[in-house]
Amino acid sequence: MLTSFDQFELDEALITALKQEGIVKPTAIQEQTIPFILANRDVVGQSETGTGKTLAYLLPIFQKIDTLKRETQAMILTPTHELAIQIQREIETLAKNSGLTVTSTAIIGNVNIARQIEKLKEKQHIIVGSSGRILELIQKKKITSQSIKTMVLDEADRLLDENNSLTVKAVIKTTLSRTQLLLFSATLPPSTLQRASEILKNPEVIRVTDKVMIAPTITHWYFLAEQRDKIEVLRKLIHIVMPTRALIFINKSEEIEKMVERLKFHGLEAEGIYGGANKTDRRKAMEDFRSGKISLLVASDLAARGLDIKGITHIINLDLPEDPQLYLHRVGRTARAGESGIAISIVSAKEIFYLKRLESAFEIIVCLKEMHLGKIVDPIKKEAYIRKRKN
Repeated sequence: MLTSFDQFELDEALITALKQEGIVKPTAIQEQTIPFILANRDVVGQSETGTGKTLAYLLPIFQKIDTLKRETQAMILTPTHELAIQIQREIETLAKNSGLTVTSTAIIGNVNIARQIEKLKEKQHIIVGSSGRILELIQKKKITSQSIKTMVLDEADRLLDENNSLTVKAVIKTTLSRTQLLLFSATLPPSTLQRASEILKNPEVIRVTDKVMIAPTITHWYFLAEQRDKIEVLRKLIHIVMPTRALIFINKSEEIEKMVERLKFHGLEAEGIYGGANKTDRRKAMEDFRSGKISLLVASDLAARGLDIKGITHIINLDLPEDPQLYLHRVGRTARAGESGIAISIVSAKEIFYLKRLESAFEIIVCLKEMHLGKIVDPIKKEAYIRKRKN
C-alpha cells in the first residue's frame, strides 16, 4: 500500500484537496488503478462498496483535463439519478478544494431538457448522468462526444445488463475509437465481462478481493417480531432511539411506496427512493434526508446502490437480505469517518437462520434486544425487572 498520493505524481492542488477531506492514503483500488488510468489504459476495477472507486477515476480525470479548452473531455455514465448527483457533488467538492477550474454538470432523464441544453452551452469539462438522456442529447447535437478522452461506466454491472447495455454501447460508439474506457463495479459477473470485452481495448482487469470486514464501530441488534407486527415494532423503536438519520431497508423495490405510506400513517416522517417515483420527488426525498428535514429513508438494495450520505446513525432492516454481502453493503453506510453506528434488524423466528449466517460470515455478534418501559434492554434484564416487580 502506498503511503500517500504523492507517489502518483498528481497535481499538488489535488493532494491538498484530498487532505482537506481528511484523505491522506490511497485505498487498494486507488493504488492499483490510478497509474494505469494516468497511462491512458482501459481499466476494469472491482472492489467492495465504500472502497474509494469514485476517487480512483476522478483523480486521474482531473489530472488529465486541459482547463484551457472549453470542451467536454470526460463522461461518467451511472445507472441511477441519485448516483449521478452524488458524483457531481464529489466533482464540485474536488474542484472547489483544489482550486482547479474543472467544470461539470449532471444530465439525467425526466427533468427539464431545455434547462440541460442551456447548461451544455457552457461546454463543461465533465458530464455525468444517465445513458438514455445523454444519448438523446448527443443525437440532438447538444453534446459533442468526439472531444471525450475518457469514458467511465460507474456500476458497470448494471450499465451492461440486458436492460441498459444497448443504450450504453450506443453512447460509446459516438466517441472516437481511442477514447479511454474505465469500468468500475462492486461485482463483475461473467455476463458483464463478456459484454465489456466487446468494447474494451486490451484492458487492465483489477480485482481487490481482500475480505472486507464490517467496521468494529457498528453495534448490531435484532428484535423478534411476527411479520405482521414489524411496522409496529419499528414505530416504537423510532420513538425510543430517535435516529438523526436512519436508512430503512426492505427487499422488494415495488413495496417501498406502500411501506412509506404505512410509516406515515403511523406518524413517522419518512420518504422512499424507488424507480417508479417521480424524479422530482426522488430528488426532494434525498435532499430532505441529507439536510435532516426527515430522519427516515426507505430503500431497497437496488435503489440504494452507490448512495453515500454522511451522518447516517442507524441502519434498520425490515427484511434481512439472503446474501450476506448485501448486509455488508447496507451497514457500511453508517459508522463512516470514525463515527459509530447501530444496525438493527427486525426479524421473524424463521429469519434467525440468516442472522447466524451473518455472524459467521463477518465475525460479528448480533445481540437480541427488547423494548421495555420506553427503553431498549437485554431480555435477561427485562425478566429480572419483571420478577423484581412481582416480589
